[in-house]
Amino acid sequence: MTTCVVVKKNREIAIACDSLVTFGDTRLSHAYEENNKMFQIGASYVTLAGTAAHFPVMRKLLTGMGEDCKLNSRDEVFDTFTKAHQILKDQYFLNTKEEEDDPYESSQIATLVANPYGIFGIYSYREVFSFDRFWGIGSGRNFALGAMYAAYDGPATAREIAEIGVHAGAEFDKSTAGPFQILSFPMQG
Repeated sequence: MTTCVVVKKNREIAIACDSLVTFGDTRLSHAYEENNKMFQIGASYVTLAGTAAHFPVMRKLLTGMGEDCKLNSRDEVFDTFTKAHQILKDQYFLNTKEEEDDPYESSQIATLVANPYGIFGIYSYREVFSFDRFWGIGSGRNFALGAMYAAYDGPATAREIAEIGVHAGAEFDKSTAGPFQILSFPMQG
């Protein structure tokens, strides 16, 4: 799958992801296609975990929302992804079914958003979290979380911690590999 992380420390925000795409047992590395798993929407950077089909769909959907795509607070992210869910169903034919007893329709997507206002995680039922330190998604997430936890209270910057996270994912997760996209910027306010 992937390893994607976000970090907030000392008024710096960082987001990072790997570039490996997998199809079952087949690996499509960056050597065969430029696998960019991160895209920009205004001042926000977005990365996803899940099926490769999500990347072009969500890039087109969120950029096409124009002024309706607001990602600067937990409530704005929730409102945007609630609107996006309806568009996913109506225009992109999203299969919303996961389990028979699901409480809500699923968007089938795990997403991280980083911008000067914070770091956010969005999950398949449109649950939105605003993280104070760091978080990760994808199959390498647990390795990344452990590595970032170990590094967070040390002298490392947010960018360095994000880099540590994706490198730990690549070291131990068979579905994560470099090169990595790593971006950092100062917080607002």
